[in-house]
Amino acid sequence: MSEIVLIGAGINGLVAAAELALRGKKVRILERGPTPGGAVRTEELTLPGFRHDVAAMNLSMFAGSAFMAAHGADMAKHGMEFVPIDRPFAQAMAPGDYLGVSTDPEETLATFASEADKVTWRQMMAEFPERIAVLGPLFGTPMRRGPLLKYLWKSWRALGTAKTLETLQFLLSTPRAWLEDTFEDPRLCTALSTWGLHIDFAPDVAGGAVFPYLEGMAGQAMGMVIGKGGADVATRALVSIIAAHGGRIDCDTEVTEILHANGQVTGVVANGEKIETSTILASLAPKHLLRLIGGSSGNARYDRGLAKFRHAPGTMMVHLALDAPVPWLAEALKGFAYVHIGRSMDTAAATYAQALAGFLPETPLLVVGQPSLFDPSRAPEGKHTLWVQARVVPAEIKGDEKGEISARNWADAKEAMAERVLDLIEEQAPGFRAHILARHVVSPLDLEAGNPNLVGGDQVCGSHHLTQNFLFRPVLGFADGHTPLEGLSLIGAAAWPGGGTGAGSGHFAAQMIK
Repeated sequence: MSEIVLIGAGINGLVAAAELALRGKKVRILERGPTPGGAVRTEELTLPGFRHDVAAMNLSMFAGSAFMAAHGADMAKHGMEFVPIDRPFAQAMAPGDYLGVSTDPEETLATFASEADKVTWRQMMAEFPERIAVLGPLFGTPMRRGPLLKYLWKSWRALGTAKTLETLQFLLSTPRAWLEDTFEDPRLCTALSTWGLHIDFAPDVAGGAVFPYLEGMAGQAMGMVIGKGGADVATRALVSIIAAHGGRIDCDTEVTEILHANGQVTGVVANGEKIETSTILASLAPKHLLRLIGGSSGNARYDRGLAKFRHAPGTMMVHLALDAPVPWLAEALKGFAYVHIGRSMDTAAATYAQALAGFLPETPLLVVGQPSLFDPSRAPEGKHTLWVQARVVPAEIKGDEKGEISARNWADAKEAMAERVLDLIEEQAPGFRAHILARHVVSPLDLEAGNPNLVGGDQVCGSHHLTQNFLFRPVLGFADGHTPLEGLSLIGAAAWPGGGTGAGSGHFAAQMIK
């Protein structure tokens, strides 16, 4: 039996390998890093006993993925456990003011300032099952002619022409346009718009409205899940499945060349060893795929597309060990998994523009994760971990919007920028700093050094703007992951359906292998 080689042991590579191994295929994963998992890892980054999710914390997409639908029982046998959360997210705006979404509609609505918005929200909740029946399958449809045409036909039959066109308009809308057309309260608009920045959609970027909608409604309907003991519970279960079915994962093994001849892959070179294979699934950023194939796939348009693939601005991480929960001014914030900190949509838009221009933003948008409130196993008794993302920041620093940080390289700037992040939390939680036992700061370039697919600290491995999403991810004509080289497929966040823990591209690619 011919061995299938996978490059990269991130979530998509592991899902593809597990699915193939369960079908009896011989698989071998080559992973550059010391451990599998990619962005889905958990480590003691601050102090012993404090387990921090290195990048991904929210596993809702993975829990709802096609892979889990097919293999959830196998994953459970190999240790997969989720922790359900009924208060998924809140937005902290002016100190002491917040808006929160929980699975209790009345609790959610109690934080709304507009009676009209409460009526609208209830109507959206009632319509959500019908809308998700159309939108959900879109993100679970491979971008190939057959499946895509089947999806479009089925959706049109269900919606009719008028509603189909309305859905298309919605998919093309900016977050701001949809939110301001839908709601009165700018607080609610701000709280939902923040979700766009998780995947590179600032308030005024076309194509971003769907993400605030999906996260808001899914949070209301289903809440959130995280991994028991850490996000790496998913990684460990996948690794266990692969090993149990004869698969192999080689860590500290860097692929330096993808071999090909006459339009067909023939193998790889890894750690100086030539490994022969006719099938490769490569979880790589486009520029690294282009480099490994020697700069040419034989298709000039495809090669230009890989070379011009655009990455989102960077992310900075601050991991904290605490001796107590965050002392939020708004006491209710102690009950939410995510607390977004950002005053308004205008603030978020300005932050995005500043980062794109190369400036350290004055008020980075913060995603504050509080996993140990729901999963005490992540920290010693009575102690807590805090997971903080600063979105968005530049990979190359040209200046500081506040004029306070003179450093122009991240090695010198990251601690000062971390202080700015902590200041924003302290504003919402006076006395917060006194509870910090230890911290671990990760700059965008640190993220890339640990995982080269996170180019410039881009945690979604490529902008999801309309020109680089759906049929255009990563290149028009190759959105199903195939490449001009027979036997070579691109998987990972750079391939459709993009970033997140849903592992769609790995699942799609495994299904294509007979």
